[in-house]
Amino acid sequence: MPSIVKILRVVADPNRLRILLLLKGEELSVAELQEILVMGQSTISTHLSQLKQAGLVEDRRTGKSNLYRLSAPAGGSALEQILDRAGNEIPEAAADQAAMRRVLRKRQDKMRSFFDSVAGRLGKDYVPGQSWKGVAEALLRLMPPMVIADLGAGEGGFALLLAQQAKKVIAVDSSAKMIEVGRDQALRHGVENVEFRLGDMEEIPIGDGEVDLVFFSQSLHHALHPERAVEEAARILTPGGRIVLLDLMKHRFEEARELYADEWLGFSEVEVEAMLEKAGFIEVQTSVVHKEAETPQFQTLLAVGSKAN
Repeated sequence: MPSIVKILRVVADPNRLRILLLLKGEELSVAELQEILVMGQSTISTHLSQLKQAGLVEDRRTGKSNLYRLSAPAGGSALEQILDRAGNEIPEAAADQAAMRRVLRKRQDKMRSFFDSVAGRLGKDYVPGQSWKGVAEALLRLMPPMVIADLGAGEGGFALLLAQQAKKVIAVDSSAKMIEVGRDQALRHGVENVEFRLGDMEEIPIGDGEVDLVFFSQSLHHALHPERAVEEAARILTPGGRIVLLDLMKHRFEEARELYADEWLGFSEVEVEAMLEKAGFIEVQTSVVHKEAETPQFQTLLAVGSKAN
């Protein structure tokens, strides 16, 4: 933990305080900080270097850039107290937060534009981790009939499959084009118990305790904040309801970020288990249910859990 003297010395600069206030809530790249703060790259990089040396900021590699976040202990630390005061005293703080929200929307819009561009032909193109064997493994754990939420539903192919046994399926996706294609498919196949809703996995347009089962099928790695999506899943579940998560096992195929608009390169079993337990799920089980033969040999991770009564 950084000493109070070192913290005070580093945060004496108002611009470094502005950076810390931004990184308190989000991971941001140098380019994003440039856009928010309207400063040069060398200035931002210098400030970040000093904050890293003081142990207040850490980074992780993602694609061609690094994402920076606050690394100081939360809750009651000297830095937390300083930032709480600074948020009210620095004139630019409110404008910085608004600019950050715009930057994050751009990041999400880039992902949505990818899915808009492939709407109507997604099933014809290759999708990493899209494994019918994995889906079948998950379906064995289902206990129909239920009200099911399919989060990140895309064109709704899986939602239509679930609808064969479910009371109702609510398919949620952030791409308006995907929702349109899904509704057309449901209408064409005469499926009446699927409802398509436009919305984000981190702000699910479903009320508290409305569904019996939540399904993430190769969608969680597109969330900006996967843990928030899992927490939202817990919110919409009835007590005793279940979550089923199919996603990519953690991998190093960096090209997936550009090819498939992936925000995360999969997850480890430990990471998924921790996310589910933090959100209040119990009886969590994880397993690898499929491995592709061709390079880069994506693996499919299955996780299930129950919401505590």
